[in-house]
Amino acid sequence: MNPYFKTPPVVKNLLIINGLMFLATTLLSQYHLTGYLGLFNPLSPLFHSYQVVSYMFLHADFNHLFFNMFALWMFGRTVEYDLGSKRFLIYYMVCGVGAALLQLLVGWIEYHVLTGSPETWAYAQGLLHVPTVGASGAIFGLLLAFGFLHPNAQIMLLIPPIPIRAKWFVVIYGVIELFFGISGYQAGVAHFAHLGGMLWGLLLLLYWRKSRRPLF
Repeated sequence: MNPYFKTPPVVKNLLIINGLMFLATTLLSQYHLTGYLGLFNPLSPLFHSYQVVSYMFLHADFNHLFFNMFALWMFGRTVEYDLGSKRFLIYYMVCGVGAALLQLLVGWIEYHVLTGSPETWAYAQGLLHVPTVGASGAIFGLLLAFGFLHPNAQIMLLIPPIPIRAKWFVVIYGVIELFFGISGYQAGVAHFAHLGGMLWGLLLLLYWRKSRRPLF
């Protein structure tokens, strides 16, 4: 069987874990697991340090889960075959935790800026109780890795339906996320977490290359 159509072990287990966590948060909604495992602003009374890991295994709804897991399956298989399962898992977790750290920093800055004005003080207090969830930060790190390792691979876009090289896809997506993050145009999405996943992923890949550790 062509290995391209096989799902390597780490990707397979990540798909299973995310699916089980979604079932748990759905079926055990009375326990409000997101309130314990989602990532909260560092100034929130609901914040706990373990959330920088646990948040990436929760999703807001089925669509959120589906698109993240589809991207994990699409890009993660190739990246895991490239890096090897052990290094792939390290990379995935570093991207996910790195995404959380940047999101926490941005949330801390945003809170202090908003509480500086009486008009936005109440809104800032509300932000302390809004969690960040999802594997998107780690997924964006995988997208970065795919573009880094296979820069000239062709990716077929859906809208518009045109092919584009992976390296340009990553650059364009990163610029779009930076624009949305700074402008606040698309509220309710953790754009800086996405950028954090890409940033930490790039740093790790550059470190591995500089230390002359083979990426393949």
